[in-house]
Amino acid sequence: MKNTTANGSKVYLFSIVSIAVIGGLLFGYDTAVISGAEKGLQAFFMGAKDFVYTDALHGLTSSSALIGCVIGSALSGLLASSVGRKRSLFIAGILFFLSALGSYDPEFLFFTKGEPSFSLLMAFNFYRILGGVGVGLASAICPMYIAEVAPSNIRGTLVSWNQFAIIFGQLVVYFVNFLILGAHENVVIKVVDGINQLINPVEAAWTMETGWRLMFVSEAVPAGLFTLLVLLIPETPRYFALCGKELKALAVLTKINGEAKAQTILAEIKATAKQKTEKIFTYGWMVIFIGIMLSVFQQIVGINAVLYYAPRIFESMGMDQPMMQTVIMGVVNILFTLLAIFTVEKWGRKPLLITGSIGMAIGALGVAASNVVTGMPAAVPVVSIMLYSAAFMMSWGPICWVLIAEIFPNTIRGAAVAVAVAFQWIFNFIVSSTFVPLYNMELGGMGDKFGHMFVYALYGIICIAAAVFVWKLVPETKGKTLEEMSRLWRKK
Repeated sequence: MKNTTANGSKVYLFSIVSIAVIGGLLFGYDTAVISGAEKGLQAFFMGAKDFVYTDALHGLTSSSALIGCVIGSALSGLLASSVGRKRSLFIAGILFFLSALGSYDPEFLFFTKGEPSFSLLMAFNFYRILGGVGVGLASAICPMYIAEVAPSNIRGTLVSWNQFAIIFGQLVVYFVNFLILGAHENVVIKVVDGINQLINPVEAAWTMETGWRLMFVSEAVPAGLFTLLVLLIPETPRYFALCGKELKALAVLTKINGEAKAQTILAEIKATAKQKTEKIFTYGWMVIFIGIMLSVFQQIVGINAVLYYAPRIFESMGMDQPMMQTVIMGVVNILFTLLAIFTVEKWGRKPLLITGSIGMAIGALGVAASNVVTGMPAAVPVVSIMLYSAAFMMSWGPICWVLIAEIFPNTIRGAAVAVAVAFQWIFNFIVSSTFVPLYNMELGGMGDKFGHMFVYALYGIICIAAAVFVWKLVPETKGKTLEEMSRLWRKK
């Protein structure tokens, strides 16, 4: 590759980052595939004869991958420190691939095809959890990998591309789900005398038996590609340096930054990597608290409830083609993620987070108000939910990952990122598994509109709290090297 010795090669850098961000695409694909599959899945398991498939069980099943995400993110620090960032991404790819196949055919070896039962439900959830472990690993290690290979002046932009890949993965799977459903989008479930009942089961038969399976197995294609391509990327120079492999670290740094700059960066890494690891609270409790709360706020603002249940939400708003609105929302999300990518190094991390939090609050409270104020145009809740989602995508979506990858010192990064991301998935699970029961809550004459109002009012208030948290406690990391973060927290 030309010009790698003197000035480094941006082509080389962008190539390895492009492969790493496929992990982000799979993260988005795996977590959002349930949005199109959940109704067909619900209809399928409602046919079981040995148990009653309740809303609570459906909420847990729709969110079961998040249990794996907690496990994967908790293990990510141990794996990243013991086997390296590259091998950890390879393991994640294998798990994505196995989950796609298993979710498609959970009956494999042990059950009769097409016969729902409680045991089959457990098998299906096992495969979803397996994929969740892959998501948990990828969610922690992809931004860590990118941050550790990227030059400081473009690190925020490159880590933000990981969020773009997540949202692009969601958009891809929304579109794939839309194509798979085609004319079969006909699963109608209503509560009659307190029990879920399937309306027109004959018309919904294809979606119940085949449609949801095809959605899950479609992930096997990008998962297999990612697993193979990860074999082509190098380990990160910072991991090499922490392991005492300075020549290998220098070789990677030289390819990316050029000879002279590589020597300087390696010296800075060595100065902050006298030990392979330090205790997680070596730099005080505040850095860990901020990392955890960034993760918690990213989830309790409620965005993933919208992403996972988007078609259901648009249907409740009276939209005739909820999957089409979901695809449109995915396109809007892409555009606003790009806005963050191209402004994060100009505006900084904090201004984007605060602006996004305010925009989300306006959108969420707009949805809440539309369920209380009579005579409001039908477009108001739709526009409000789009604003809410778009504001997240230009702020908390990408910038949270940028900050989590940046704020921790080198010697505690693996463990600290694992803790922060584990909290992220714990609260993702809490929000996602409680959304449907909260959304369907009824009160007096308001009926389920009370639940629709309550849940979005709650999210709106949390968005305001998130803005205050960022304003008061989160440091600006724009333009700082990863090694400078060690000095920042030592001073505190």
